[in-house]
Order: sequence, then C-alpha cells, then structure tokens
Amino acid sequence: LACMAHIRRKYDEALSNDKPRAQKALIYIQKLYAIEREAKELTAEERKEVRLKEALPIINEMGKWIADENKKVLPKSAIGKAFRYSIERWSEASNYLYNGNLEIDNNLIENAIRPIAIGRKNYLFAGSHDAAQRASMIYTFFAQCKVAGVNPSQWISYALLNILHTKPSQFDSLLPA
Repeated sequence: LACMAHIRRKYDEALSNDKPRAQKALIYIQKLYAIEREAKELTAEERKEVRLKEALPIINEMGKWIADENKKVLPKSAIGKAFRYSIERWSEASNYLYNGNLEIDNNLIENAIRPIAIGRKNYLFAGSHDAAQRASMIYTFFAQCKVAGVNPSQWISYALLNILHTKPSQFDSLLPA
C-alpha cells in the first residue's frame, strides 16, 4: 500500500509552483477522503463495495489526468515531482479500494508509533549504550501497556512482585498483554 496522505502532501507543497494543477489534484483527493468518511462505519465488505462504486472512477480519472498533465510540466518543478511521486505509487495507492479492512492512508499507524520514534531519538542521549538499551526496554513495556489497555503503574508493580516466583520459561506471563 501507498499512503494517499503522502501523495496529498506533495500537491500541497506544489501549490506555490502550479496552483491550478495542484488544486485540481487536491480536489480529487478531497473527494476520495469524503467517500472514506461516509464509509467509515460500514462493514469491510460494504466499504469495499462503496469504494469500487464511488472511489474507483475518481481514482481512474485522476490517474489518467496525472499521466496526461505530467507530460506538460517540468520534471524538476514541484508539480512535476508531485506527479512523478504519484505515478510511481499509483497502483499501491489504489490497492485500498479492493479491501475494506485497509485504510486510504497510514496516518493512524504513524500517529500510534510517533511516541516510539521520539523515544528512540531520545535514546541517543541516554548517557551510555547500556542505559539506552534499558530505557528502550522500559519504553517498549510501556508501549505494550498502552496497546493492551493496561495501567503501566499497576503492571510494573505486578511484574516486580511476581518475577521472583516465576520460572524463566514463564516470564512471558508477566508481560503487559
């Protein structure tokens, strides 16, 4: 899959270079997101059907328009780069249409892993390699608590109280999940 939000960002960046073309691309993308908002509460199969009926014609029209317009712009211009970025990812960006479980973009997952990426960046300044490894392990446990819906304070208390009475082969039973 490719992310439609990343494709959208390229056209947003191209607004100062070629406003009419960039705006037209953004309007196409806006229509696709409107369909996604309407189909949000549907089952996966219903979402797929809505996408194939409503979004597929827009994707096809936009893809043809991008291919045609790409021939008329300078390749190194912002709009040229946006067109090339789209063309290189077009089939992957369209794959979400065929599976109602897939999303049009990866914003949800990027938001979910952002704290982990920020933490990883902070490990560079942990004082030593060993300290960074320990911090990353604790950070991973707390991220697991968040995913599992477990209170980190309660989990760490539980784990510390029970680790001495747990066989090493059963340490996985102390994990947050």
